[in-house]
Parts: sequence; C-alpha cells; structure tokens
Amino acid sequence: MPLAIVRGEQLVTMPEDLYIPPDALAVFLEAFEGPLDLLLYLIRRQNFDICDIPIADVTVQYMAYVELMKDFNLDLAAEYLLMAAMLAEIKSRMLLPRHAEIDEEDDPRAALMRQLQEYEQCKQAAAELDSLPRLEREHYVAQTAADFPKPPRPQPQVSLRELLLAFQDVLRRADMFSHHQIKREHLSIRERMTHILSLLQQQAIVPFTHLFKVEEGRRGVVVSLMAVLELLKAHLIDVVQSDDVYALLYIRPAGDAHAA
Repeated sequence: MPLAIVRGEQLVTMPEDLYIPPDALAVFLEAFEGPLDLLLYLIRRQNFDICDIPIADVTVQYMAYVELMKDFNLDLAAEYLLMAAMLAEIKSRMLLPRHAEIDEEDDPRAALMRQLQEYEQCKQAAAELDSLPRLEREHYVAQTAADFPKPPRPQPQVSLRELLLAFQDVLRRADMFSHHQIKREHLSIRERMTHILSLLQQQAIVPFTHLFKVEEGRRGVVVSLMAVLELLKAHLIDVVQSDDVYALLYIRPAGDAHAA
C-alpha cells in the first residue's frame, strides 16, 4: 500500500528530504474551556464528591494534564498553572496541624468548592439552553408565495346628503379656477377732444351734459371730462351759463360771443 498519493503519484517510501514542522501535528484528546472545566472533569471522572475533594489525587492528575499541555501551548497552560498553584496551596494548608482550641476552622477547600458548584450550575444551564430547539438549526421558517384572489369589495351606500356635500366641494374648487379677462378700452383723450370740436362745428353751442355717454362707463366719462379740460386749457372752447339759478352749462368755441 502506498504511503500517500501526491499529485496523482503514489509514494511507497518516505522521502529523505521531507521536513515536518514541530507544530504541524497537534492532537488534543480532551478539550476544556478553562481550569475549572478541567478540574470538574477530573472530579466527575473519579466520582468524587464535590463537597469533599481529595486534593492530593486531583492535584496529581491535574499536574499530569498541565505537563502535557505545556508541550503544545505555553500561553494556554499558564491559566492552568495558576489553578495548579491554588491546589498546591490548598493541599499545604490541609497538611498544617490544626489548633486544638479552635473548634471550627474554615476548610481551605471551601472557596474552590463554591467556584466549582457555581461553574457546574452555569455549565448545566448552558447545556440545557443548547438542547432547546433553535431557529435555523432544528427549525426553519417556511416561506411560500400564494396568489389568492381578493374578495369582491361591497359598494358603499351613498346618501343624498353626502352627494350634495361632494358637489359643494366640486363647486368650491371650480371657483378657484375661474378667470376674468380684462379687455382694454381704446379711449383716447386726444380723440375725444377732436370729437368735441367736430360737434361745435356742427352746432354753435352744445349742452355740457351731451358730451358724455353713460354707456361708456366711468372710464369714458372721465376721458370726456379730461378732453373738456384740455380744450379749456388750450383756449379752444368756453364754458358759459345763463343768468338763471342752477342753469345748465354749455360749451361753445372760444371767442364766439354771438353764440352766447
């Protein structure tokens, strides 16, 4: 049997120039998440009581694992060395003689036992949470697309009052778009002056009120008045009146005393 197949070729013998780096192959028989995890593993494997830990036996097994880890990862072994030092301290304190006058003395293992109990509780809780069904692991969200026809929508019942209100709104909006076209009136003062002079050529004297056309509106009346004033200013016409009270005014050509 060949040792390996490299690029389609079978290798029967080990190459003489083969270089294997020191860290090319690392095998971990057990994976632990920290010093407490390793200590709890050793206690449970030997069926020790967590409240009555045989420190000597556990320390020997613990140090054997630490020595194995030191060959692979020195940084990782530093955390475990700290726990080993703590175990050694507890073991040394247990070997010290106790004073007879002290009835109850604190167990050196008490703090370590509390840490182990709390860690075990957290580890069990994490295991129970991990065993629960999880979305995208045990369960997946089902997705589907369906085109269901929409049900017919009933027609609303509209009363006469609502119809009138809607029509009122339409009228209001229609008034906003109404427009008014203004036509420019072609009224000229000079043209009106010419018209007055032509009337005076036909008649020697013309009543003042006959110069105005009420159908032309206020603008036309103003233009006629302005034409009369311009003619008076130019001394082309005269305004005369009889001796009677509230007599009518008349317009005549300027300097026409015979017509007066």
